Amino acid sequence: MSEERGKGATILAALRSRISNGEYWPGGNLPPQRALAEEFGVSRDTIQRVLEELKTEGWIESRQGSGSKVRVTLPIHVTTQPKVPPGRVALGPFVARAFAQPVVELDVFTFTSESLDTHMRVQADGIRTGQIPAPERIAIRILLPSESTELPYPRVRVPGDSSADVKELDRILQARTREITRRHTSSLRAALRNLKTDGLVPDVEVLVREVSLVPTHKLYLRPGVEGLIGPYKIVERRILMEDDTEIDAWDVLGLGSTLTRLVHDEGDPNAVGSVFMQSWQDWFDSCWRRYDLP
Repeated sequence: MSEERGKGATILAALRSRISNGEYWPGGNLPPQRALAEEFGVSRDTIQRVLEELKTEGWIESRQGSGSKVRVTLPIHVTTQPKVPPGRVALGPFVARAFAQPVVELDVFTFTSESLDTHMRVQADGIRTGQIPAPERIAIRILLPSESTELPYPRVRVPGDSSADVKELDRILQARTREITRRHTSSLRAALRNLKTDGLVPDVEVLVREVSLVPTHKLYLRPGVEGLIGPYKIVERRILMEDDTEIDAWDVLGLGSTLTRLVHDEGDPNAVGSVFMQSWQDWFDSCWRRYDLP
């Protein structure tokens, strides 16, 4: 019994982390209890206790026969995440540090903006509830792959009956990824812009530009202060489509990436952190200028 309780605590921390990093997005379903029990090697009773704890903490909501869904409004303590595995730096505290400043500045290059959406809305909710002091200005710049750029992932892993079948499955997967990007980009834009509309933050600017590049790394920068960079992890996984069909595919996940923190040293511009930080900032700025689209 004590071993099950110990596993329960580990599962609880893992599910909190998945929600806060956007693997399970607000409004989306968690995997069925049976699947979670198999994944973590525990009984369904243990999974039920974990889910009940998540519900009590405000992470999820559940209805009989409908499973468990991530709440649209997440608890603010998502910004102080549980322990992060060795070698990783969490995105949540990074974003929280940005929003602790009078002027919030973030430059981002990402694949879909899914994780970013989660953290932007957490901060917006914190400002609305008074748990986070309202900044004077929020300025976010986001680079995303253009819709005309062919994405290397996701791609069908198990070939169909013919090359035409494979191409059609790839097209379906790519369309799904584009829709995820549009949905989350629109969501984070609305969450932040509404702070200005409702008179909570005087100045809010969320700019998104499409580039003919596909990121191999996710990049988050607080100009002149710090940054996070980490490679996307290529995985084999089964993707559940809206019509409940499943496609075995090669895909990329940001959740499993190792994020490295870069810190600018104001006293030493030649320090390693300062050099790397400035190099990535220069790269981002050059891309922003190059793709200066209306």
